Amino acid sequence: MTATERPAGRRTLGDRARDHLWLHFAQHGGYTDTEIPVIVRGEGPYVYDEHGKRYFDGLAGLFAVQVGHGREELARAAAEQTRQLAYFPLWSHAHPTAVELAERIADQAPGELNRVFFTGGGGEAVETAWKLAKQYFKKTGRPTKHKVVSRSLAYHGTSQGALSITGIPGAKQDFEPLVPSAIKVPNTNFYRAPEHADDYEAFGRWAADEIARAIEREGPDTVAAVFLEPLQNTGGCFPPPPGYWQRVREICDAYDVLLVSDEVICAFGRLGYDFGANRYGYQPDIITVAKGLTSGYAPLGAMIADERLMAPFLEDGSSFTHGSTYGGHPVSCAVALANLDLVEREDLYGRVRANEANFKSTLEKLLDLPIVGDVRGAGYFYGIELVKDKATKASFTPEDAERVLRGFVSDALFEAGLYCRADDRAEPVIQLAPPLICTQEHFDEVEQILRSVLTEAWTRL
Repeated sequence: MTATERPAGRRTLGDRARDHLWLHFAQHGGYTDTEIPVIVRGEGPYVYDEHGKRYFDGLAGLFAVQVGHGREELARAAAEQTRQLAYFPLWSHAHPTAVELAERIADQAPGELNRVFFTGGGGEAVETAWKLAKQYFKKTGRPTKHKVVSRSLAYHGTSQGALSITGIPGAKQDFEPLVPSAIKVPNTNFYRAPEHADDYEAFGRWAADEIARAIEREGPDTVAAVFLEPLQNTGGCFPPPPGYWQRVREICDAYDVLLVSDEVICAFGRLGYDFGANRYGYQPDIITVAKGLTSGYAPLGAMIADERLMAPFLEDGSSFTHGSTYGGHPVSCAVALANLDLVEREDLYGRVRANEANFKSTLEKLLDLPIVGDVRGAGYFYGIELVKDKATKASFTPEDAERVLRGFVSDALFEAGLYCRADDRAEPVIQLAPPLICTQEHFDEVEQILRSVLTEAWTRL
């Protein structure tokens, strides 16, 4: 509905949003004569707009709402904590919910990752991890180790440091110069493998060895950390090939480089485990988390560090010179504790493991469409890559992406009742990451909507 189609004098929330609210990553010019969608409530895996229309939340908000919408347990936890202690910082003091949550996270984290530094969100957690790596090496007599290695197309956040680690050129170009010393290596997109395209394991070994070659080029005495997601998000959900993570761990050990597992999306059930590192069997030095920690009901992130990284900061007069106002907010920590209780009580990690094969096979039905080139992912986290020619894997041109992906597919999916992501920051993909409570009926609903919209999209290429 456009502003001109509504009765005179009636202004919706969408109209008012257009006048005053600056949306994130949004092309505001597209809303000149169109109402901005306003979501007003959620229930289970569905959300509803201000006009009462229902949408399946195929992205769990933004990879966050693990337990679904409208969970009273989490609302009560927030209210009770607000009444008891609404706010207090963690600057040289503690409060009960932060203590309890740190203890619980440390108990679940692999190996000796016993130290939890709370942040306001995922990007802050990544920023914190890089700062810790730099200060740790300075304190242990290796001050030249400050560079980081990350993968092409990987997203790690939007603050200046995290954006430097991010490997998406289009997300960075308007903000150059960024923090220097962030080096990029190939990702694990086997569908478009530049080497060993006929051997998945060999491709994984090559991709991991590219990290070693990058460290050698830069000089091992200058590289502090490698930042990788268990399963890479941007580009459309790239799983790690067999042996990839084990080889990366070997490389980091050989060059005395910290391995940072960026699990802002993957942790707390997205892949069917508490941590992606546990799914894929590797030991990080640092894990960064956010999103699923509270199921998005309150903002919270964390950096989880190996005990040895804390050692230099236990000396008299020493401190990690970093912090934030809202990191470890009492209400957010209370919500996180209630969220983890709910996840455990309903065995949501087990539910994902039990259902992921069905989710995958349902989405793979779409491979009979000429526009669908690949379906990939794990757990409740999948990408569907769109192509112009399945035989050659020819991708969309920029004009195709503008006309078909942004000009039709994205809006058509939403209009059909599916909220998800149509993304062309690399090859054109549709990403799906539904709440962990979903079952086969929801998978079928998603497949049917996608089939209808993608069938029409093919006629527009």
